[in-house]
Amino acid sequence: MVDSEPDAPSPARTPRSAKPQAARATTTTRKAPAKSGTTTGTTTPRKAPARRPVKAAPLEPEKPREIVLSLQGLVKRFGDTTAVAGVDLGIDAGSFYGIVGPNGAGKTTMLSMVTGLLRPDGGHVHVHGADVWSDPVVAKRNMGVLPDRLRLFDRLTGSQLLYYSGTLRGLDRSTVVSRTADLADAFGLEDALDRLVTDYSAGMTKKIALAAAMIHSPRLLVLDEPFESVDPVSAANITEILRRYVAAGGTVVLSSHSMDLIQRICDHVAVVVNGAILDSGTVDEVRKGKSLEERFVELAGGSKIAEGMEWLHSFSD
Repeated sequence: MVDSEPDAPSPARTPRSAKPQAARATTTTRKAPAKSGTTTGTTTPRKAPARRPVKAAPLEPEKPREIVLSLQGLVKRFGDTTAVAGVDLGIDAGSFYGIVGPNGAGKTTMLSMVTGLLRPDGGHVHVHGADVWSDPVVAKRNMGVLPDRLRLFDRLTGSQLLYYSGTLRGLDRSTVVSRTADLADAFGLEDALDRLVTDYSAGMTKKIALAAAMIHSPRLLVLDEPFESVDPVSAANITEILRRYVAAGGTVVLSSHSMDLIQRICDHVAVVVNGAILDSGTVDEVRKGKSLEERFVELAGGSKIAEGMEWLHSFSD
């Protein structure tokens, strides 16, 4: 019987703890080198940069006033009578300016010189920078004028008068026709355009004259007693038209004896007495807490009490 070979000795097992370190699967984390001035392993909070003070935006300088009408030392004499005594006045664009004063105060004389209808004895008038007397074409192009007791070409129809006024101002035919229709509608003159102006009532004559003054869309309207002889409904309509014109940047200068009208529709006023301006400014500045009529009477020298007319109180039969 043959003996079997002895089993080969089993290889010695190496204990798990005796395995070489290289055999271990390890992960090495490299730390970034510490910056100079810091401690490894600590985090130093960074300081927020100092905020620079915010400078306030510079205030925009106020825009200079645009003076559309300037009167400088305006003088007018009739013989020994001084109708206008050295008037100085500046009216800003976009103003609704009222001129008030008693009869004979010089209002109409002053406005006649403003519009080039009467030559002054001294002083200057500028309309939007143009001198009324040395540069009349430019100055008058910027104006629309409604003088007191204006004489119209009353043998023309209303339509013909507006056409003449428009073409005289350099407007072409189609523009004149279009604006004539607009003005007639605004002033309620549609049915009167084909009639002679001489057949118009006093109120209608005033309205067609105002329409003629506005047809070329001037920067400045100078109106002497524009509401005289005009009925209340038409006056309210004209007032609304003028307010819209001013709101769009136009300027109105008007004279009137109606203190209530002036303080209702105007934003500025000048009180003229004996050819001189005694007070001017906004309506509230001139009123000084009173009604405009009270202030006007005060500036004009006060009301007079009629005496010596007792005969009027005994009636004749």
